[in-house]
Parts: sequence; structure tokens; C-alpha cells
Amino acid sequence: MGIFGRKREAKPSGRHAAPEVDERPGSATDDEEIESQLSETADGPFDLADAPDDGIPRIDLGSVKVPVPDGSQVQVEMDPESGGVRAVHVVTEQGQITVSGYAAPRSGGLWKDVSTELTEQLRADGAKVSVGMGEWGLELSAIVGDVALRFVGVDGPRWMLRGVIAGPQSQASQAPAVLREIVRHTIVDRGDAPMPVRTPLTITLPDAVAQHIAEQQG
Repeated sequence: MGIFGRKREAKPSGRHAAPEVDERPGSATDDEEIESQLSETADGPFDLADAPDDGIPRIDLGSVKVPVPDGSQVQVEMDPESGGVRAVHVVTEQGQITVSGYAAPRSGGLWKDVSTELTEQLRADGAKVSVGMGEWGLELSAIVGDVALRFVGVDGPRWMLRGVIAGPQSQASQAPAVLREIVRHTIVDRGDAPMPVRTPLTITLPDAVAQHIAEQQG
């Protein structure tokens, strides 16, 4: 069983649909099984037009529909100044995963530029950074204090998807596989509106989540 557990029947994945998450512990620590899945399924992430009807539970954030593995939690980071959503994180045993979409040129290649800038920024901040090749091209590994980071990026049709996992160094050997699994099964809904390159794709919350946050803030 992979980190997403058993295959579920396909359910509506509209913006008001909440993901189903098993309460039992996940099986994300099974490294050999995760790595075998990496070599078997390398056709994601998906543009909305090519999204599979696979029954995998995802939280619908508008521009990105992100898988929620068994045993994980979803955390919403709000911007205190604007009151909007800054980011949504999926917290697993291996670390906190954040997946973000950006507008990109039709010609692609944005991740190469972004990863170069990110490497320079991390090193300027004192991080130890190494660059390697992964499933979709360049991957960055960084150590910041006691935290291990792994970044992946994917160039899609007029969008770029960036995923990062931040966790303890003790989980650094397992974290990349978990990150890749989530990125691989993410669905991107860029929309048709023209946007400047690098514009972050808007995140919206499911109604139930937004209502819960509003009640807490009230």
C-alpha cells in the first residue's frame, strides 16, 4: 500500500468538496514501496484538462488540488495583514509539504531560473545547498540549522509547480520520496486569464475550512 492508502471511489473534487483523510497511521515509512512507485508512475503532476479520475483524496485549493496522504494533517497559514491565505501545508511524519503554482511562459523552463535564484538565496542565508537531478529535472537539497529541505519543480502548460518539504534531518532520507508522491498526484488549475510570468496562482479554501477559520478568528 502506498502513502495514499487504498484506492477510493472517485468523489466530486469541486471547490466545496472536503478531502477524506484516514485517521490511522500512514505507511509512508515503507521506502522500498514508495521508490518502486516512483519508477512506475511518472506522468504527473497534471493539468486540469488531463486530470485522472483516480479517487485519490485531494484538498481543493482552487489553483491546485493537493493530495492528502493517510495520517497527514492540513494546516492553513494566513496573512495577518491582508487576511488572505498565505499558504496551505500538508504535514506528514517526514515533514511539512507546501505545493505552490505559478504562471509560466508557454515555452516553459521557468523552474531552471527559479531554482538558480533559490540556490543563490539559500546560500546567501547561510544554508548548505546541493543540486541534483530528479524525476522532473533539477532538485535542491538544503540544510538550515536542524531542518532539512528538499525542493522540486515541474514546468507545465503555462504553469510551474513548486513543491518543498521541510523536516528534521533524521527524516531527510525518506522526505524526498514523500514529496515527489504528493507533487506527482497534484492537479493544477491555472485558468485561462493572462498573467505575468511568476504570478502565484490564487489559493482558495473549501467552504468548510474557510468557515472554521472565520469562527476561530471571530
